Amino acid sequence: HSTERSCLLRELHRFESIAIAQEKLEVAPPSPGQLRHVFFHNALPFVGFGFLDNAIMIAAGTQIELSIGVVLGISTMAGKGAAALGNLVSDLAGLGLAGYVEALASRLGLSIPDLTPKQADMWQTRLSAHLGKAIGVTIGCILGMFPLLFFGEEEEKLEEK
Repeated sequence: HSTERSCLLRELHRFESIAIAQEKLEVAPPSPGQLRHVFFHNALPFVGFGFLDNAIMIAAGTQIELSIGVVLGISTMAGKGAAALGNLVSDLAGLGLAGYVEALASRLGLSIPDLTPKQADMWQTRLSAHLGKAIGVTIGCILGMFPLLFFGEEEEKLEEK
């Protein structure tokens, strides 16, 4: 919306002004509390991304494998193709769901870390952000494996046939 764009533009100008003013100043590195805030600010949305990505990929891949595998009578190669197609479905769904995951994370009260522009660009902050994303997506992917609990029965039925 236009109001959001103007608000974003004001914040970018403010951030740039602070960055120019502080360019000559020596800034202390972020505190451990600020780094934790950066970590969780980055981790939470990626838990959602990892969860949705894995859950959708497993569900879609299994359904594709069950339908194509039964119709064509192909086993191993159909499974790999089904996994690839399941990944495609998951990636496409991720494109559409990304905004919703970020909106949910912001609704949970996840505020933006209060850092100066120099602090935001320091290696400690970047490392904390990357670790948050990596650990968040790992947790999300592990949690997103829950569909595997439900597909064992269907595969046993197919093997019996």
